[in-house]
Amino acid sequence: MDYPDIARQLENMPQLDDTAAARVSGREANLTKPAGSLGRLEDLSAWCAAWQGAYPPRLDTIQILVFAGNHGVTAQGVSAFPPEVTHQMVANFAAGGAAINHLAAAQGANLRVIDLDLDSPTADFTQASAMSKEDCAAAFTAGFEAPDASADVLIVGEMGIGNTTAAAALSCALFGGEAADWTGPGTGLDAAGIAAKTRAVAAAMELHGNDFGDPVEALRRVGGRELAAMAGAVLAARHNRVPVILDGFVATAAVAVLERAVPGALDHCVAGHVSGEPGHRLLLEKLGKEPLLDLGMRLGEASGAVVALGVLSCALAAHNGMATFEEALVSREG
Repeated sequence: MDYPDIARQLENMPQLDDTAAARVSGREANLTKPAGSLGRLEDLSAWCAAWQGAYPPRLDTIQILVFAGNHGVTAQGVSAFPPEVTHQMVANFAAGGAAINHLAAAQGANLRVIDLDLDSPTADFTQASAMSKEDCAAAFTAGFEAPDASADVLIVGEMGIGNTTAAAALSCALFGGEAADWTGPGTGLDAAGIAAKTRAVAAAMELHGNDFGDPVEALRRVGGRELAAMAGAVLAARHNRVPVILDGFVATAAVAVLERAVPGALDHCVAGHVSGEPGHRLLLEKLGKEPLLDLGMRLGEASGAVVALGVLSCALAAHNGMATFEEALVSREG
């Protein structure tokens, strides 16, 4: 799609299926437990069915997409690792040696890793726009076309040295505040490294602040290819009625573009976890998303979201499998 087509894809998005949600609520009220005693698990079952547009909700096909991109802003000393590590980690994914490979296998999920022009990093966004309109549209399109329309749930993740700096800059562009509000250790920066990252984000705000325009333009100017691809994939999931579990700071910053463009664009998404990266907690607060887990994770790769997938699996197992009071011949009276 061309750059202007991104905005058109944000129009006329499907809404949740009230009938499927009502069927969950009707059965939930009759299951052999006190009302509301499974807490958020009950909400998750209704959310999943409502966005799948089907009853009962199911998790037969789980798709994980991990997008990889390189960033010119690493020239500013914003990462503890060199850009070459992105290439190396993509090879590690292919060899089955990364955390996400084993987390995905443990959940019975299908993992696909997509690298996006790793030999051509985005521009250093302290000096110029990270991407041209053509590059941004191409990355967004790669993401939009990647999801399986028949999947029962989608999880998106990323790999890209320097991308927590892009996430911090994009969050700052979308929600304001100071650069320091959004920056953190990323891959393990010390105080000097965090200061360098904060300066880079502040420089980007100074350079682009009057030109951000709409959220997609902010993505183009200070984001990255893998961020654009994640936004595209999550928007495609909305059109396909596929619920999404969000991963950490970078993935959430990427899809925040959609919510800032059209409020409610992320209603088909739940926050899988809150990252150890400090900007993520603030970003989730801005989006009104309460995370399912808080484990101090900050790896990326969709890892936190895949762990949270286990919570959704338990929610559906309980809802779909429990007996009703009538089926179990259990009295409702105390």
